[in-house]
Amino acid sequence: MSTQPALPPVDEALVRRLVCAQFPEWAGLPVRRFPSGGTVNAMFRLGEELAVRLPLTEGGAGDVPLECAWLPRLAPLLPCPVPEVVAAGKPGEGYPWPWSVGRWLPGRNPEVGTLTRTRLLARDLAEFVRAMRAVELPGAPAAHRGGPLAALDAETREALEWLRRDPEEGVDAAALTALWEEARSLPAWDGPPVWLHADLMPGNLLVDGAGRLSGVIDFGCLGAGDPACDLFPAWNLLPTEARPVFRDAVGVDGATWARGRARTLSQAVIALPYYRRGRNEAMAANARHVIREVLAEG
Repeated sequence: MSTQPALPPVDEALVRRLVCAQFPEWAGLPVRRFPSGGTVNAMFRLGEELAVRLPLTEGGAGDVPLECAWLPRLAPLLPCPVPEVVAAGKPGEGYPWPWSVGRWLPGRNPEVGTLTRTRLLARDLAEFVRAMRAVELPGAPAAHRGGPLAALDAETREALEWLRRDPEEGVDAAALTALWEEARSLPAWDGPPVWLHADLMPGNLLVDGAGRLSGVIDFGCLGAGDPACDLFPAWNLLPTEARPVFRDAVGVDGATWARGRARTLSQAVIALPYYRRGRNEAMAANARHVIREVLAEG
């Protein structure tokens, strides 16, 4: 059985060593860690215009070649900036996986409850989702989480049982289970698979000072699958009044919208115990938010 190799400290000193050894033209640029709630990659600013992304897990390491292969082809087809990989790093200095250097994208992650132009943001997000869905590049990989809803059943039920036995969360696990049971009877997507980002979490979105979408990052889950997979922002970010705007602008039928809600719920239910154990409060808080929003809809 393979085991994850022991990592050296993933810090500014490691980034400096890797950059000096592999990209000496940038050796003099300052390095500083960028705070992030993500658990798959560590991000560092390299000067003012570049960013270094180091995977923290073996699974995350596969994102580097995936993005290097597809982002240059997807970027011209999308309505907002996405990461531009300018250099692909190799294992070295005791670090075991590929890593990347990209252009720094300005903006900030949107936070639930702090946005004021949510209807405009809903239209921006819908435009991005529609553009992804319209991509016709051949040879798309299968999107992570892009398969049938039934594939999520076992892990979702396990997480629901955990919530049922955890009084600290105070979640109505019975109501969530009933919603999941209802979702399991939804018709499966029977159309051709479409291109997806497949991980439209608030931490993978950027907004400008006006609260408009200014970039989408972290395409490690990209590929083709059920279009419901890119409806996550309806429940993990947008408030109730902006949700219909997103739905109308993205243009999906009722069954796809219902599958999108079920997929978003499944992701949140699974994420909550995982991030609780990992003490990632930002991700756990977003999972709780999704659960509240879905329960409020009934």
